[in-house]
Amino acid sequence: MLPFNKPYFVGTETRYIEEAVRSGKISGDGAYTRRCEAWFEQHLGSARALLTTSCTDALELAALLLNIQPGDEVLLPSFTFSSTANAFALRGANLVFVDCAPDSPALDAAALAALVTPRTRAIVPVHYAGTACDMATVLAVAEQHSLAVVEDAAQAINSYYQGQPLGTLGALGAFSFHETKNVTAGGEGGLLAINDPLLVSRAEILREKGTNRAAFFRGEVDKYSWMDIGSSFLPADINAAFLWAQLEALEFIQAQRCAIWQRYHTALQPLAALGVELPILPSYATNNGHLYYLVCRSLPERTALITHLKARGIAAIFHYQPLHRSPYYAARHDGRALPRADRYADCLVRLPLYVELDETEQQRIVREVLAFYQQ
Repeated sequence: MLPFNKPYFVGTETRYIEEAVRSGKISGDGAYTRRCEAWFEQHLGSARALLTTSCTDALELAALLLNIQPGDEVLLPSFTFSSTANAFALRGANLVFVDCAPDSPALDAAALAALVTPRTRAIVPVHYAGTACDMATVLAVAEQHSLAVVEDAAQAINSYYQGQPLGTLGALGAFSFHETKNVTAGGEGGLLAINDPLLVSRAEILREKGTNRAAFFRGEVDKYSWMDIGSSFLPADINAAFLWAQLEALEFIQAQRCAIWQRYHTALQPLAALGVELPILPSYATNNGHLYYLVCRSLPERTALITHLKARGIAAIFHYQPLHRSPYYAARHDGRALPRADRYADCLVRLPLYVELDETEQQRIVREVLAFYQQ
């Protein structure tokens, strides 16, 4: 069976982990943690980059930093993973779900302005498949109403909006290093990019269980104390060591993934004439090769396609179920229809994409997809 995803191992991960172990410092903020954070600060241009145990934790840290309170409203897409919503629901926020854009699974930025109320505090755009949202519109709405923007850039490492790295356009940006992402921190991991310098000091405190421990180890205070609310968001240095090996190979990883994405996009063009939608790359966005998807014409068609591929040893899978109709939130939703989110939930299918997917295997996948539609 050709898997949907297969983590790529550079080959130096275990050596770096062994070095971390031999150093005697395997908890957070070790040498590899600092090295990874410095790399992101340089490449993103963020005021501070903080490794976290997951993108979920990065988003929860963002919600704490923004002082989200019960009754505050947060605008976010319905077509996303539950972590995007949980971070703000945990603070008592009312979630206001936004439909997908007319031509992509991304948030419909044009719908935001009409959803803002006096209680709105933040907008959380998700860069689906590593492709930028319409950030000009998002930021214009945020500026007009004095709202914070937290970018869910879980899938968006090494991707850009008009030349600016995703995750750096809002006050905060959250990244994922789960094993399904382009690079991984040994299976799990994340990062919060802090782009507003005024948030840096408090972010360090919140990440260190609400203490000023980071300042203590820099010699800025003679002891550390409980200063604020917080939690344990800091990953082990072993995870950072694994991530460092991946970051060293990022250029190669990205080249491989983008080449695979482009081969899919070229070979599957005949499907567009049948009404099957292929990804659209806006002029303002770049492609980071995170995933390749098709949008089938109906739920039965998608089910049949997945079944067809599985019978031939190919794992293709659907994606999110819309949060506005989830068992947890359906009764809390304001009742607005979000038809495009429903459609992507019913019709989108993701094809295998990983560094070691060779051209012969990919040609086999393409051949079987085209054969299905020729039936």
